[in-house]
Amino acid sequence: MQDQKITTFLMFSGQAEEAMNFYISLFDGSEVLHIQRYGPNEDGAEGSVRNAAFSLNGQQFMCIDSNIPHDFTFTPSMSLYVNCKSEEEIDLLYSKLSEGGSVFMPLASYPFSDKFGWVGDRYGVTWQLNLAGK
Repeated sequence: MQDQKITTFLMFSGQAEEAMNFYISLFDGSEVLHIQRYGPNEDGAEGSVRNAAFSLNGQQFMCIDSNIPHDFTFTPSMSLYVNCKSEEEIDLLYSKLSEGGSVFMPLASYPFSDKFGWVGDRYGVTWQLNLAGK
């Protein structure tokens, strides 16, 4: 894992590995960098993610499966912003990330972008997708 000063850290409740694998399937140049699981008789559910790191197109992220119950989850007030290089890329990401999730802004033209969409994925992580260009 490269020395990245600031890393987005995602806390899940049992879906960390599933989410991480879903995300790396969507972006070229992405991979799981390491994964450490809870073992038998440890604080978390055996086999769940104690700590993992992955990269999406070279940008590093960390994730865990929380072993402590909590009354909060992800919020749309913080989202991952993706500049897409092509119509095909933004259409694919919008379709895949919104599947089983929610749409905050449909994929459309807006005063600030020729093509933009804002979605919450099936895990609750929100994504702002922008067609880079003009």
